[in-house]
Amino acid sequence: MKLVFEHATLLDCTGRDPQPETRVVVEDGRIQRVGPDAGPGGPRDARVIDCQGRTLMPGLIDAHVHLASLDLDPLAEVAQPPAVLAMRIARNIEATLDAGFTTARDAGGLDWGFKEAVRQGLIRGPRLFISGAFISQTGGHGDHRVRSDRGTFPVVPGLASESILADGAEQVRHAAREVLRRGADQVKVMASGGAASPSDELDHVQFSVAELGAAVEAAGAVGTYVLAHAYGPRAIQNCLKAGVRSIEHGNFLDETTADQMLAAEDVFLVPTIITYELLSAREAGDGWTPDMVRKIRQGLTGAYDSLGLAFEKGLRIGSGSDVLAEMQGEKGKEIACQARVMGAMNAIIAATRTNAELLRIEKQAGTVEPGKRADLILLDADPLAEPAIFANPGHVRLVALGGDVVKDLDANPPP
Repeated sequence: MKLVFEHATLLDCTGRDPQPETRVVVEDGRIQRVGPDAGPGGPRDARVIDCQGRTLMPGLIDAHVHLASLDLDPLAEVAQPPAVLAMRIARNIEATLDAGFTTARDAGGLDWGFKEAVRQGLIRGPRLFISGAFISQTGGHGDHRVRSDRGTFPVVPGLASESILADGAEQVRHAAREVLRRGADQVKVMASGGAASPSDELDHVQFSVAELGAAVEAAGAVGTYVLAHAYGPRAIQNCLKAGVRSIEHGNFLDETTADQMLAAEDVFLVPTIITYELLSAREAGDGWTPDMVRKIRQGLTGAYDSLGLAFEKGLRIGSGSDVLAEMQGEKGKEIACQARVMGAMNAIIAATRTNAELLRIEKQAGTVEPGKRADLILLDADPLAEPAIFANPGHVRLVALGGDVVKDLDANPPP
C-alpha cells in the first residue's frame, strides 16, 4: 500500500523536537521520504491521510508483556477450556495492537503458535518476540507450587504460561535449548524472587553465575540473548557477571550496581512500574494472597527511586508494562509512569527507539526515518504535553503496520 501522511506534527523519536507541517511518504511497507508539506508530494495513486496537525510517531514497543497471563490465580487459568484460553489470548494480542503497540516482546508464557497465527493473518497483532516458557530454579519465582505440593504444576500446553524448573548449569542449558527449540526469540530466566511466587522473597537470589552463564551460552550460540527477572543488587550483579543482556524490573537497584551496569557492554534495564501501581491497589482474593500483596507493595516502594538512579547514571532504559490478567489493557500507562521521572520525551523514546535497540531491530523500527518499516501511529493529542494519553487506546486514531492500515478510527469509528 502507498500512503502519504500530510499536515502531520511529526514526533520521529530520534530526540528531535516535533516537526510541524510534515509529510511522510510510504511505499512497499517502508518510509520512503520525510519532509515538509511544501516539499515533493507522494505517488499519485497513494492514499492520502490528512493528519490535521495531529501527532504522527513510530509505533510503540512494549519490551515486557505477558499476553498469555489471563488470571492472577494460575490454577484458575489452567482450569478453563482450551478454546476459551486461546480466544482470550488472541483478544489480548489484538487489543495490544489497537493500543498503538506495533511490536511487543513477550517476557514469558506465550507459545510460538500465536506468533505464527499473527504471521499467517489468522489474528491481528503486533510483531511478536516471544520467550516461551520461563526458566526457574526449584522454589524460584517460576515455581508456583504451594509448599504442601509434592507434584508438578498443571499446564495446558501452548495455552497456559509454563515454567521449566532447572537446577545446575547443565539443566539450565538444556532448558534454554528447549525453549529455543520451541521457537523462542530470546531466553527468559528468573534470577531473583518475585511477588507472585509462594516460596521466596523479592530479594532472594536465584540461580548461580554458572547457571545463568549456561543460559547465556545457549542463547548466544544461536545469536540471541537472555533477559532476567531481577530485583536486587546481588541478583543483578550475578546477571552481569554471566552476560545477561536485559535486566527486568530492577526495583532495588543501588549505585554500585548501576555503575556496573553502565560499565557493562550492551546491557539494558527494563522497568515495569505500572504493574506495581495497579497490583498495589488490589487487596487479597481470587488467588492473590496476602503475601503477594505485601511483596508487590514492597516492590513499588523502590520502583521510582531505582528508575531515577538509572536515569541519573545514564543507563540504557527500555520500557515494559508487565501487566497481568484483566489489567492487560493498561499497557500504555507505563509511559506516564516513566515520564514522572524521566520526562515525557525520554519516556516515549524508551518505548520506541531504545526498545528497538534492545530487540535489535533499530534498523527497522523505533524512529520515523527513510528506509525503516512504516510502523506508525497517529494520535489525537500531544503526548509530550499529556503522556497519559497512551493509557486510552481511543487516542490512537490510526495504526499502520508495515504500511498497512490496521486501525483507523476516523474512517471506521467504533459502533
